[in-house]
Amino acid sequence: MTAQNQSSIVRGLRPTVTVVICTYRRAALLRKCLEAITHLDPPPDEVIVVDNTLGDTETKAAAREYSVKYAVEPIQGLSRARNRGFAESKSDLVAYLDDDALPDREWLKYLLEPFAEPEVAVVAGKVVTPQSRTDEPVPETPFSISNKDPQWLAIAAFGGLGMGGNMAVRKVAANGAKIFDERLGRGTPLDGGEEHRAFVDILSRGFRAVHMPAAIVSHPPLRTCTIEREGQRAIAYWLLLFFECAGHRLDLMRFLYGRLRHKPLTWKRDPPAFGPLVGSGWQQRIKAGIAGVLLYIQVRKCNTPGAGLRRAEEKLRRAALLGAGVHGVDGGPE
Repeated sequence: MTAQNQSSIVRGLRPTVTVVICTYRRAALLRKCLEAITHLDPPPDEVIVVDNTLGDTETKAAAREYSVKYAVEPIQGLSRARNRGFAESKSDLVAYLDDDALPDREWLKYLLEPFAEPEVAVVAGKVVTPQSRTDEPVPETPFSISNKDPQWLAIAAFGGLGMGGNMAVRKVAANGAKIFDERLGRGTPLDGGEEHRAFVDILSRGFRAVHMPAAIVSHPPLRTCTIEREGQRAIAYWLLLFFECAGHRLDLMRFLYGRLRHKPLTWKRDPPAFGPLVGSGWQQRIKAGIAGVLLYIQVRKCNTPGAGLRRAEEKLRRAALLGAGVHGVDGGPE
């Protein structure tokens, strides 16, 4: 923790917050997101645009136009880009937005509110899309969970807290580690689940998580995939949790059994539907299961890199940045 972060907490002031936006060659959408951020009340203390390319001139121009920090993460992957923004942040809290999302004016007000409690380490808001159900008003009462709650693992791991495009993390909760598993997320073979895996890790350390539905961002329609692909991803992700959360295997088995038997959840999930795989026949489930096992094996081969691989990746990153003629971080216009 920096001296600045320590002093703001000790004096009981509002914690400082950095908004991180990860982007990949979508400067037009990024400008709309940055424009919405200029209207936030309260405003963030820092904004970082993480360019997940070798350095896109239009993206850099958009960051300079709005006088925000510009960082490059040349090794592709949304989790890598999010971790880069987290590492570059100088604030107590780090909030994440997708580059095609538009936050409500009071988004940060509600997203930061639960952090008044020191045991709260992560807060997730509501992502409103055209697919969202409109027959229910947004609930005004948030909820919180910890690893003392009976169903905390299922809620955190399978969509009960929120999405990565509308969340904030207390920086000290990372304890020097990366927040997002870089084997997961867009740009990897298992392109999803990275925020849920992060929720599990944070809660397992004894912190609390809060879902704050009043912290709203609007988002275009979410990506959809085939039944086969959805099933493959779901099985691979479940296997990853099963083998890496050894103390919770019985809970994971119960969750999987309940989903396959169409048992209703006792907690609200977004999206609430069972999903096309669960409603499909056994033949499709078996095919998805086999594909999911193969994907899990592929992900396991990309396990947490050792020191040698990390050094090689850093050399690649530096070479890419030099080749593109950009710096890793740009503080904006002088």
